[in-house]
This record gives sequence, structure tokens and C-alpha cells, in this order.
Amino acid sequence: MWRLVPPKLGRLSRSLKLAALGSLLVLMVLHSPSLLASWQRNELADRRFLQLNKCPACFGTSWCRRFLNGQVVFEAWGRLRLLDFLNVKNVYFAQYGEPREGGRRRVVLKRLGSQRELAQLDQSICKRATGRPRCDLLQAMPRTEFARLNGDVRLLTPEAVEGWSDLVHCPSQRLLDRLVRRYAETKDSGSFLLRNLKDSERMQLLLTLAFNPEPLVLQSFPSDEGWPFAKYLGACGRMVAVNYVGEELWSYFYAPWEKRVDLAWQLMEIAEQLTNNDFEFALYLLDVSFDNFAVGPRDGKVIIVDAENVLVADKRLIRQNKPENWDVWYESKFDDCDKEACLSFSKEILCARATVDHNYYAVCQNLLSRHATWRGTSGGLLHDPPSEIAKDGRLEALLDECANPKKRYGRFQAAKELREYLAQLSNNVR
Repeated sequence: MWRLVPPKLGRLSRSLKLAALGSLLVLMVLHSPSLLASWQRNELADRRFLQLNKCPACFGTSWCRRFLNGQVVFEAWGRLRLLDFLNVKNVYFAQYGEPREGGRRRVVLKRLGSQRELAQLDQSICKRATGRPRCDLLQAMPRTEFARLNGDVRLLTPEAVEGWSDLVHCPSQRLLDRLVRRYAETKDSGSFLLRNLKDSERMQLLLTLAFNPEPLVLQSFPSDEGWPFAKYLGACGRMVAVNYVGEELWSYFYAPWEKRVDLAWQLMEIAEQLTNNDFEFALYLLDVSFDNFAVGPRDGKVIIVDAENVLVADKRLIRQNKPENWDVWYESKFDDCDKEACLSFSKEILCARATVDHNYYAVCQNLLSRHATWRGTSGGLLHDPPSEIAKDGRLEALLDECANPKKRYGRFQAAKELREYLAQLSNNVR
């Protein structure tokens, strides 16, 4: 808070802020012609802005008709390219409307990487294909590993893509068949056979899998089937569209206790669903922070909005292959590090054990317990409970055991009891 700044430093801070604001205004005046043009022009209908010219070194084309027809437009400040330097993650908010439906709905647009990461991707493709850092990507892609499955290749196999990203750190054939069958950037989706995809579509699929597999997670585990992820809408070039969920979980950090209890219960339910489900896929969240979840404004539902770092282990395959210690319950190690939202895990162990507590650990340590820190705060989402709950001590004990267990396999039991207790509290306060 500015009140904590000593008077002289407070005046200096305000002066610096005014200077920065003044500099920004000067820049806006100097760039006023281009500023006005960018405000008036719908750049989302521009093929070059969408980087459609870089396909098949892109994420897809299923939404190109909507973009190029002007059905997707930036919201307010998103139209100003002058402010792009502040948008490090390349995430935009836009409005989308179908002419027949009338009205518009909010969507989120992602380039799936920073400008630097995308430039490095281009350089990597060019160097592998030509030995030079710059090239024609259209000509270069067929000469890279992204084209290794072109032609009459029947299946996407584990040997071809293992380790390319967290999603396929230890892929099973069952998982890869699911990825191909549900691939949304082709007109002929529904088949697990690669030969039903065009060569350009195969290259787009593999590039997405390697660069940022989030679209493939959303497609393979869709919200329409009850998975807790944002809904994938489509892509055009290097712009991906997903459904807008709501405000980030962080915006509820100081919400009323009743609301925070409900959100905490939902987070533990998500951890359970991703760990144990009828499909026998364990989806482990490797990056858990308040910014990676959002809350629906109407239904209050918690949804994962950043799914880049999700490792999928096939429990059915683990039980079938029986690697060493496969049936020994694995307890994640508590990591009391100095950084925000840090986790300790072994991908190899996550891939080789049938019973793992990683998701409970990640949610308890980074979101719910007193060990959770984010944006200078501490105490977690369940900070400052009502006096009667604090005095009872059960909630604090369960949170501590879930984050940093003192008993062997204590986290498994604590997570179960915590889900039940939060459900009880949530019912009591409604």
C-alpha cells in the first residue's frame, strides 16, 4: 500500500508514475496516426497479424472464416498495438458473434507463447531445415521432424513424440489415439488414423504438441464432457480462441468466507477428478497458481484456464506393464521454497506409479494452505477463517497435513477428509 511508503519515497513514487504516464501520452501523440488506424481497423481480420502466412508452422485454421469475416474483434484497449509490450503472455480479450445468433460473447485469444518464444520457434525450424536462422517456413516445415509422419503413416506412436512436452512425457498409444481422434483442426476428426489428416494438418498437430500442447489438452479432455478446462473454440494461424470463463481465481482472494470455502472445495474436487477418473488417465497439474484458474460469474464454477503444463499418465498402461514399484503409493515431497507457486515433483515417478498424491499436494500447497504465497500475499485462499473454525483447529490441521504431511501417506487421508469437511462447511453456509 502507498501509505507504507515513507513521505519522500511516496512523492518520488508518484513522480515516477506521473513521468511514466506522461511518456506514454507523448508516445501516443507521436504515434497518433497509427494509433487511430489501429483503433479503427480490425486487425483480427488481417492474415499477417494472425500469422496465417506461417502455416503449417501454426496452430490451425478451423476458425479462419470467423476471423477473416470480421466476426472476432478486440475489446477496447486490445486494439492498441502500442500497448503490446505490456502483454508479455500474448493473451487478448475479444468479442465474437455469429450473424444468425445476434449479440456477442467474450472469448480469449492466445498466441500460446511470448514474442520471444515464437521467434525462437521460427529460428529453430529454419535452422533444422536450412542451417540458417531465417527462411520461408512454408518451405522449411516439410524438412523438419514435424513432417516425419507425413505420407502413408497410419498411427501417431509413442516413439515418435515421447518427451516433446509435458502432455506426452510418457504417452500411451491410447492417449495418442485420443489426441488424433479429437483433433479439432481438421474437417475429418473422429478417426484415430493419421492417414485421414492432410500433411499440413499433421505438421500443425505435431508443432502444437511440441510448442504448447494446451489446445490438445482442451480438445482431448473437453469441458462438454465434464472436464474442468476452458472450452476450445478454434484457431487461425498463430491465434487460438477459447471460451472466456470469468475472473481469475486471484480476484476472489479477499471474497467472503462462504465463497472461498466453496471455491476451495471445488479445487479439491478438481484434484480428485484429474487423479482418479473412469478413463484411467491421471492428469497431473505441474503449474498451479491463482492465475491458472478462473471462476464463472454465473455458476461460480472453477475452471482451469492454463493447461500448458499438464502431464498425462495412463494408469491402465502402468498396471499392465508393472514398472518397478508401480503399486507403491507415491507421496510428493513438500517444497518450502522462496519462490511463488513452486512445486517439487519427478515426471518419471508420475509416469510410473498407479497411486500418486501430486494434485492434492499442488492444490493444498500453492492455493489453500498457509504455505501458499502469491503476489506478495500469504495464508492461501482459506486465510482468516471465522473464529469458531479457527478455534476448532480441524481445518488448519487438515490443510497442513495435505500440504506437508507428518504421517506416512498422510496426504491421501487428509485430502479425503478435507474434501468432506469443505463440503460440509459449504453446505452449512449456503
